[in-house]
Amino acid sequence: MLTDSSVMANIPAADLERARRFYADKLGLEPSGEDPGGLIYTTSGGTSFHLYETEQAGKAGHTIALFHVADVGKETEDLRAKGVSFEHYEMPGVTWDGDVAGLGEAGHAAWFKDSEDNILCIDDAVPA
Repeated sequence: MLTDSSVMANIPAADLERARRFYADKLGLEPSGEDPGGLIYTTSGGTSFHLYETEQAGKAGHTIALFHVADVGKETEDLRAKGVSFEHYEMPGVTWDGDVAGLGEAGHAAWFKDSEDNILCIDDAVPA
């Protein structure tokens, strides 16, 4: 049934224009399209997400999206230079090198919040 479908993540925004500026200015992402509900972003990696306006933005207490990157350390440096602040979480077995979490065999990760208080992550894990 759903095994042949594609999946699009939905990321909530309390203020869609503020979120658009954050995703452009801080993350370097521009919408690939718009629909009546919001903005569509498509990465060169072939995935996409939908940024939509809702009062429910920022209420999830967990990571809502992962960006898989080649070098977490380099990405954190680049994002920090653009004003992105990183989050640190206490997790068993995790070691920290600055803002980068060492996850053992699972690789490395770093977490940050977008302009809407959503938790996003960059990691160097290879998707299955």
